Amino acid sequence: MSEQANNPTNAYTVPSVSIATACTGASSKANVLGMRTMQERAYAKRGEQYLLIKSPPASGKSRALMFIALDKLNNQGLQQAIVVVPERSIGGSFADEALSQHGFYWDWQVAPQWNLCNAPGVDEPRVAKSKVDAVRHFLESTDKVLVCTHATFRFAVEELGVEAFDNRLIAIDEFHHVSSNPDNKLGSQLGAFIARDKVHLVAMTGSYFRGDSEAVLGSADEAKFETVTYTYYEQLNGYHWLKSLDIGYFFYTGPYVNAISKVLDPALKTIVHIPNVNARESLKDKEREVNEIMHGLGEWKGVDPATGFHLVETKEGGTLKVADLVDDSDSAKRSKILNALKDPAQKNNRNHVDVIIALGMAKEGFDWIWCEHALTIGYRSSLTEIVQIIGRATRDAQGKERSRFTNLIAEPAADQSAVAEAVNDMLKAISASLLMEQVLAPRYEFTPKDAGPQDGFVYNDGEGYQEGRTNVGVNEATGQYHVEINGLAKPETAEATRICKEDLSEVVTSFLQDKTALERGLFDKENTLPEELTQLRMGKIVRERYPDLNEADQEAIRQHAIAAMNITQQAKLALAHADANGGGMAQGSTALLDGVRKFVNVRDLDIDLIDRINPFEAAYAVLAKAMDEKSLRQVQASIAAKKVSIPEDEARELAKRALQFKNERGRLPDINSADAWEKRMAEGVAALARYRARAKAAQGQGASSNG
Repeated sequence: MSEQANNPTNAYTVPSVSIATACTGASSKANVLGMRTMQERAYAKRGEQYLLIKSPPASGKSRALMFIALDKLNNQGLQQAIVVVPERSIGGSFADEALSQHGFYWDWQVAPQWNLCNAPGVDEPRVAKSKVDAVRHFLESTDKVLVCTHATFRFAVEELGVEAFDNRLIAIDEFHHVSSNPDNKLGSQLGAFIARDKVHLVAMTGSYFRGDSEAVLGSADEAKFETVTYTYYEQLNGYHWLKSLDIGYFFYTGPYVNAISKVLDPALKTIVHIPNVNARESLKDKEREVNEIMHGLGEWKGVDPATGFHLVETKEGGTLKVADLVDDSDSAKRSKILNALKDPAQKNNRNHVDVIIALGMAKEGFDWIWCEHALTIGYRSSLTEIVQIIGRATRDAQGKERSRFTNLIAEPAADQSAVAEAVNDMLKAISASLLMEQVLAPRYEFTPKDAGPQDGFVYNDGEGYQEGRTNVGVNEATGQYHVEINGLAKPETAEATRICKEDLSEVVTSFLQDKTALERGLFDKENTLPEELTQLRMGKIVRERYPDLNEADQEAIRQHAIAAMNITQQAKLALAHADANGGGMAQGSTALLDGVRKFVNVRDLDIDLIDRINPFEAAYAVLAKAMDEKSLRQVQASIAAKKVSIPEDEARELAKRALQFKNERGRLPDINSADAWEKRMAEGVAALARYRARAKAAQGQGASSNG
C-alpha cells in the first residue's frame, strides 16, 4: 500500500479484490451459428417455457435472447416476442442484427414503430397512454417483435390484462428490478403470468439479487425456471485482452472534490459517478462538483460543438474530452452528448471520449468498451447497482489490459459524536466488495470426504484423487472447483441439491446484506463468536429464504454457503500472506486455487473448522491496515455498545445447537465452559428457558383475569 492510513488528508486504497485473468479468448469465440459460449449455453435451453439467464455484463445476453426468441417464433409456434427493458437507453441493445451473416437461420428485426424506447414521451401514466395503445395495436398485428420499457409494459398489462399476452414470449432484461414483494407491480404481474401459464418467459440479469434484500422471485415461482449460469470467472478468463480487474474502496476526509485527484487518473478512460444530491458525500451543488472535478483534471478550453464534450487541457499538454451527463438544464445539449456517446461509428474509436461524469446515468446497459476505471463517490443505492457499475469497466477491448472499480468513501471522523451514517456507508462498501469476491470466484462443488472423483476435474495438481485425504479438484473449462469437506451435510432433495450447485452466491449475498452480521463480524470481534455468524445468522437467513425445505436440507445449504464464503476468504488471506512474505501473487486463472491449496490442510478440512472461522476475517485484516486507528477504535466502540441480550429466535436456535451437542457428547453444554461457543449455547438454553417462563406466566395471568 503506497499511502499510509495515518495520513488523514489522503485518500488511500483498500485492495479488496484483484483478479488476474487467463486471456484464453474462449468467451468471445463463436460457433458455426455465430454464438459465443454463453449464448450457445442459453440456446441449448431454448425449448424451456421459463428460462432464467444469469450472466455478467458484456457476456452477450441481448443477442442470446435474439437467438432464443427467433427459434420460439419460427419453430415453437409463439405468435410474438415482447422485450422489456428498464430504461429507454437500453432499447438500443435490441436493435436490428443481421445474425444470418454469422451463420444463424434468421435475422433479428424490429420495425421502427415497435421499438417504443425510441418513441417520444416519458414513462409515466399521463404520457404513457399512447404507448399502451401502441402495445395494443402490436398485439393485434402480425408483426413479430416489440421493445418497450418496464414501465410501459406494466401500464399495458394493467389496462389490457395478462390474457391479452397469451402465446407470446415475454423477455425481461435486467430482471433484478423485479421483486417478489407484493408492492412490486411488475413482480405481481409476472406472478399472474406464471399462474395463468400461457406465455413463455425469458429473464436475464447480471446480478440476480436486489439491494433491498427482497427475493427476486418467490421460491415456488423460481422452481419453475430452468437456469443458465455463466460466471464472471468464465467471462473474464475467456477474454482476449483484459488481463486483470482490481476492485477497491478508498477512504477520504473533507470534501470529496479535494480527494478525488488521488484516485482519478486522467490517463485512464473513466466513468465518474458523483453522489446523489441527498447523499452525505454530496456538496449539494452538482454543477459545482462537476466543475471542480474538471478543474482537477486541467484547464477548461471550451466545448466541442459537434459532440457537446468539454475540452480540458492537462498539465502534460494533452486535451481530455469530458462528457457531462449531470447537467440536465438544457435537454437539447444533453441529447447531443448522449447521441455522441451512442454514435455507432465511434464505438471502436478509443479516443472519442476520455472521461464521463454522471449521476444517475451510464450504469446498467451503458456500453463503452474502452472504460478502464469506474469511479463511484459514496455508496450508491444497492449492491446491485455497484455490480452494474463495475460491469461498465469489464468490457474487452483491444489493448485494454487492466480495469478497475473504485468506491470513494468518507471516513468516519474520530471526533464525531455520531458515526452511524458513516459506518453504514462503510459497511455497504465492504459488503459490495465481499459480494464481488463471491461473484468473481469460481463455482464450488462441495462433497463429503471420500465421495470419489467428479468427472472433468483434475485433482491435487495432477497427482490424482487419493482416498483418506481432502481432495481439491479443478475444472478449468467450467470454472468449477471440487473440494471435499469432512462432515459436510448432503442435501436430501433435488431442489436443495440444485441450490447447493447453482445458487450459493444468492445465499451468500443475503448474508452479506445482513447488517447485524457485518457489524458484529467486522467490528465486534471480541464479543462475537464465529459460530454466531456461521451457524446462527446464516442459519436464520437460509430458513427465511427456503422455508419449505426440511431442516436437513436447510442445514446442508447453510454449510455449503459458509464453505463457499470462508474458503474464498481464507484463500485470499493465504495469497496475501504469501505475497507479503515475498512469494508473489499467483497469476492467471489458478490464483484462487493456489490460495485454496494453501488454506486446505489435506487431512484436516472439516465443516467444524469452517464454522469456526469468522467470514469477515480477511476483510477486517485489510481494513485494519488501511483505516485510521483512532477512527477504527471509535467505530468498534459504537458497534460494541449496541450489543443486546440474546433475542428469542437466536435463543431457540442456540438451544437446537445445544441439543445436537448433547447428542454428540452425551451432555448439555456447560455455561462455565472454557470453550466460548459451548458457553454461548448454554446461555442460549438459559435464555430460551426465561422466554418460555415469561410466556407461561403471561398466559397464567391472562387465564386468571379471564376467570
